[in-house]
Amino acid sequence: MLTQNSPLYQRLFAWINERFPLPNALLFFILYLLAAFIGRFIATDNPIVLSFQDLVGCFVTWSFFLLLRILDEHKDYQLDCQNHPQRILQSGLIQLTHLKILAVICLFLQLGWSLYLDQGFAGATLAWFILMSWTALMTIEFFCGEWLTQRLTLYAFSHMLVMPLILWWLMQMGQANTHLTPLFILIALLVFMGGFSFEITRKTRAPEEERESVDSYSQRFGVMGASLIILVLLTLMLVIQLILLTKLTTIPLWIGLVLFFLMGTVSLISFMRKPTKKGRKINEAIVGLVMLGGNAVIIAAILLNRGIELKVWA
Repeated sequence: MLTQNSPLYQRLFAWINERFPLPNALLFFILYLLAAFIGRFIATDNPIVLSFQDLVGCFVTWSFFLLLRILDEHKDYQLDCQNHPQRILQSGLIQLTHLKILAVICLFLQLGWSLYLDQGFAGATLAWFILMSWTALMTIEFFCGEWLTQRLTLYAFSHMLVMPLILWWLMQMGQANTHLTPLFILIALLVFMGGFSFEITRKTRAPEEERESVDSYSQRFGVMGASLIILVLLTLMLVIQLILLTKLTTIPLWIGLVLFFLMGTVSLISFMRKPTKKGRKINEAIVGLVMLGGNAVIIAAILLNRGIELKVWA
């Protein structure tokens, strides 16, 4: 059992396991590979290169989403003390200062890697600074926090706009000087809708979980309304994925996309019929799997189209 006397690394890992579970890293790794491979697909007709450099890219991507989690922990600290006093941070096992140090490490890692890839200040570093500017605005809630928090859907929309910026940065990391193309726009829409659907899923709760002090989509739209919004987003994601597949391969990978979509649909319908805490957790897992599986299918289509070339270092 953790105590104040437990080693700091154990307490930090306990916080990560609670608020930023390591298995979720696979989502971020797949997102980086999708962005990098799309960039390489656009830039050249050669086979897609995969190297140990991409392992670093995956870790740097994970560090950015960890940074977002840390910023949210600071922003929501007082509210979480009220609603979740048992959490690692709120119970005092770690302090906000520890997370600030971790955030600084993440920032230096991201900036350092971007500068290294650019060999100076170029596409990846510029994309990172644009991304961090929007992230900073998100953190201070665009100078209108009280007004924005009363409008949950607009709040989520403004925060999910960070996803295309993340994708652009990752694509610049994966392939220098990649240009904006219709293919990138389709992927950006896909990533945006995926992030939006997961955010709504995360905040669509069973009646037993609702609290007056914590807003949710199930409070705003009802369990059925919120679930239908998620289903619409998953449907739009499927449409975009199918369009992408037509541009990448004739192999019937669409079967995998449809299966992932059906899994999400069944889970959401089950939750609408009987909303429970367990059902909400299943929804989160399934929607995450739909995102991960859909991106993985697109990656497979890219590799089938171009082939793959393994290198120790790109």
